[in-house]
Amino acid sequence: MVEKVTSYDALRDRMQGRDRTLRDKVMSLPEAAALVHDGSTLGIGGSVISRTPMAMIWQLIKSGKKDLVCSRSMMSTDCDLILASGLSRHIITSWCAQGIMWGLSKVVRHHFENKLAVYEEWSHLAMGMRYRAGAMGLPLMPMRSVLNSDMYALQNGQIHTLDCPFTGEKLAVVPALNPEVAIIHVQQCDPFGNAQIDGLTYLDMDLALAADRVIITTERIVSNDQIRRAPDQTKIPFLCVEAVVEVPYGSAPHECYGLYEPMFDHISAYVAKVNASPVEGMKAYIDSHIHAPDTWLDFLDLIGLKELSAATAKGRSIYNV
Repeated sequence: MVEKVTSYDALRDRMQGRDRTLRDKVMSLPEAAALVHDGSTLGIGGSVISRTPMAMIWQLIKSGKKDLVCSRSMMSTDCDLILASGLSRHIITSWCAQGIMWGLSKVVRHHFENKLAVYEEWSHLAMGMRYRAGAMGLPLMPMRSVLNSDMYALQNGQIHTLDCPFTGEKLAVVPALNPEVAIIHVQQCDPFGNAQIDGLTYLDMDLALAADRVIITTERIVSNDQIRRAPDQTKIPFLCVEAVVEVPYGSAPHECYGLYEPMFDHISAYVAKVNASPVEGMKAYIDSHIHAPDTWLDFLDLIGLKELSAATAKGRSIYNV
């Protein structure tokens, strides 16, 4: 499947049309989900089980969104939920499994092996280069590492080669990736959308610049004065951001660096359930953990205070060394 690459002029026109005023962008999860339309392209921040915007994914599924084209650097149990719920039938990523602790996902295998969804696989670096091109307003990005790989066959015409005009060397070029919406979870953000990230930023900074609009979910909303005390920690500027949603434990049951570790008991029980029955097990989990809870806090109640507290103690211990 060859994707259409957006031209620079079109990207510039879209950027100029944004409201870049310094205004309050705080809203609820349902209000933010309303900004995502069926069939949109969606970029997802974080990587594997780190800073996954799970609350926003939960709300998009709960809101009945369908047929999104989802891209993320590396995916985990979030991919199970996205596919089984019908949120997406097209995944763009470099890695997709339950995680190192739990191995491959039978849910993902069920969908891809039975051609229920498209799995568009790129290398780790190629995903980064595609978002970087999108962030820079370029239609493509040159790279070397895919030249002698199977990516050419896998991508069916999306990777091309060119001769460098300066050295004459042959280079591969990959297309820019400009999602219509990006959802990114951070440790703290002000009401205007200045988002600060502790720990690894993964591809989030480029993703935010590449996307047409960005929804930030944050562990806590702080004042702009607080943000200005550590400006070097502001990784995503307000001018990229469309919505700010305060969602404590917004990555649960995944981790948020410095605040809480993964909730391993919950994830292990989930994996056992859905791997035993990739169709019925997933349906039961989505019914009980997404459709049944009225709010994100109700979902957290299903994980339980004991596990949330233990994950928090482990996550914050990094600052007590």
